[in-house]
Amino acid sequence: MTYRSGKIQFLFWAFFFSIVLYVWIVAVGLQTFVLPDEPPMELPTNVVGLMFVLFGLLIVSTLSGNVVAIMIGNKHYTRLFGGMTILVFGTLIAIKGMYG
Repeated sequence: MTYRSGKIQFLFWAFFFSIVLYVWIVAVGLQTFVLPDEPPMELPTNVVGLMFVLFGLLIVSTLSGNVVAIMIGNKHYTRLFGGMTILVFGTLIAIKGMYG
């Protein structure tokens, strides 16, 4: 087993959890707002609260990974976290465009 520094391990796990949180957000959003048989009559506040918390955690993990990758000069993770940041904010803009 190869030993990696703590910074690289942090970057790996931050990116892993960013992907997991993003997939969780997409799954919850699709199941609640896009794929149900009939649209919800009123806004489900518990789902909206969950999505706010998940987006907050996603933004914190993505931006913290991006800052650490830039500070240690790791180009690979800088590109991964930069792409993830673009994906997160692109998703926010798309959701805002769909639901006003």
